[in-house]
Amino acid sequence: MITINDISIFFGGNKLFDNVSFTIGDRDRIGLVGKNGAGKSTLLKIISSHISPDGGNIVISKNQTIGYLPQEMIPSSETTVFQEAKKAFDDIKKIQQKLDNINETLLQREDYTSKEYAKLIEEQSELNERLMLLDITNADSQTEKVLLGLGFVREDFQRSMTEFSSGWQMRVELAKILLKKPNLILLDEPTNHLDIESITWLENFLIQYYGAIVLVSHDRCFLDNITNRTIEITAGKIYDYKVNYSAYCELHQKMIESQNSQMINQQRQILEIEKFIERFRYKATKAKQVQSKIKMLDKMDRIEVDDVDTSSIHFRFPPAPHSGKIVLEMKNLSKSYENKQVLKNINFILERNQKVAFIGKNGEGKSTLSKIIVGELQDYEGVFTLGHNVKIGYFAQNQAALLDGEKTVFETIDEIAVGEMRTKIRNILGSFLFGDEDIDKKVKVLSGGEKTRLALAKLLLSEVNLLVLDEPTNHLDLISKDILKSALLDYTGSFILVSHDRDFLQGLTDILYEFKNKGIKEYHCDIFEYLDQKKIQDLDELNLRTKQQTPTKKAEISENKRLFEENKEREKAQRKKRNRLNKLEEEITKKEDELSNMELKIADGLQDNSFYNDYQTKKDSLNKLMEEWEELSMDLDEENKK
Repeated sequence: MITINDISIFFGGNKLFDNVSFTIGDRDRIGLVGKNGAGKSTLLKIISSHISPDGGNIVISKNQTIGYLPQEMIPSSETTVFQEAKKAFDDIKKIQQKLDNINETLLQREDYTSKEYAKLIEEQSELNERLMLLDITNADSQTEKVLLGLGFVREDFQRSMTEFSSGWQMRVELAKILLKKPNLILLDEPTNHLDIESITWLENFLIQYYGAIVLVSHDRCFLDNITNRTIEITAGKIYDYKVNYSAYCELHQKMIESQNSQMINQQRQILEIEKFIERFRYKATKAKQVQSKIKMLDKMDRIEVDDVDTSSIHFRFPPAPHSGKIVLEMKNLSKSYENKQVLKNINFILERNQKVAFIGKNGEGKSTLSKIIVGELQDYEGVFTLGHNVKIGYFAQNQAALLDGEKTVFETIDEIAVGEMRTKIRNILGSFLFGDEDIDKKVKVLSGGEKTRLALAKLLLSEVNLLVLDEPTNHLDLISKDILKSALLDYTGSFILVSHDRDFLQGLTDILYEFKNKGIKEYHCDIFEYLDQKKIQDLDELNLRTKQQTPTKKAEISENKRLFEENKEREKAQRKKRNRLNKLEEEITKKEDELSNMELKIADGLQDNSFYNDYQTKKDSLNKLMEEWEELSMDLDEENKK
């Protein structure tokens, strides 16, 4: 358990946090939310000890381990991908050495009933549990499983880290954290560098994770699927909700409505009291009652409505000029980088007013095809034709990084604005949250979210009928993403959208194009229907292979019947184990809650011996339950691999 006590921190003379306190339980799933700049990333850095607060402290239980993935970092390893990921197991040597020292100390001591001896036994038990959890004997298979889940292929394992982009290197850093299996995982925007398949895999991994998780994310689905607790950071304070993000939004709205109602009622009451005081202030017969009313006003706690963050971008795309029926067409288009082919024989037609999404794993050619469409890449094979009167607006995946850092916000827009648009620059910047005090800032001092908003603002300065948007939602907060989505829904032209954000894509496009194995496949469905179809397709492929391999001879049919019966019995046994596993998880949660309450009492002051004995008994019971849970989980994992 981790306890945050009265944390305060100042930036530029302003208080970012004001005596913030909360606890993180052993199995909590917490989503940190709040507008950009509220302090979400700062709070993660404080918990992970990367920065120190100006006031307050953090109490971390002994032997508690924390894994922290920042939003951005610059990995510098020159080892292979597999070697770098396997560094997650380096701590095992330190744990083993510490355990050896404790074992040697215990052999030399005879004070079996002392508190010091009990503490050594407890630490010995915790270190043994840690070694069992890390499981060095299966280090290679664990490393392989996590790397594959995060989107690497086996051919990548022996490639140098330096061959990969920073986004792929961040995946290796994430893999190391998952393999280390810390008691607490802190993740700051982990989906920024992942594709849909990797995000889904990470979701499933974290849902089943044994420890606590605190994450910052602008991916609504990711938050909803993982978290069961939401901590809102606003105006230096926190509000703790025991629900996921979507449920928090509903509760938060109801709370604001309730506060408004209470404030109106209180103001009405105050007005009545003030009228009474004013009416009878100078009447001697009412003097006592007047004084009573005055005291009542003085003692009254005035109800205030919490500040609601309404600062989100608001805009509409200009009307799209009319284009030909065919916006663009490709025939047998192929593209290679040196010896690596990325796209092969692509055939693709985009018609007027169509809204399409490019989806698939990173590295499958989505951004490459986008660059060909906008004219950034010319050296391709095959035919590519733009339709009549097609005017393109392009938002690149690294658009924010392409901005000139030495120019001011105003200069960035002013240099491309023409005609009547020059008179609307301040209004356009204002709709993207750049006030008068911001327009003279140099681009290089802007945050990632501010640069993204500025890059989007540039799209409004010319009338286009084809938008090509490559990951436009990176660094945008949840509210701003909703505004962008609304603007795209109202857009009168065509657009091509590259995105891994399921919630953003839902209901936004007519057609999905999946990029895989150098080609594309067309889907006329919504993103969640597509994800369901993918599961069905995988099952259909499995059934097809089974049918192709099914023998027809009587002897073989008999053998199949025997195998069927064996499978039936095995599934029955697995069901029994899964039921036991679920029951164990309930018992573990109950025991952990009991121990957490006892630890709070221990922290408050000394308890008698019977209390400590009861605490140790419960702790031993929890350890046994955890051992049984781990053994059952491993058994089921091994059986599922067969």
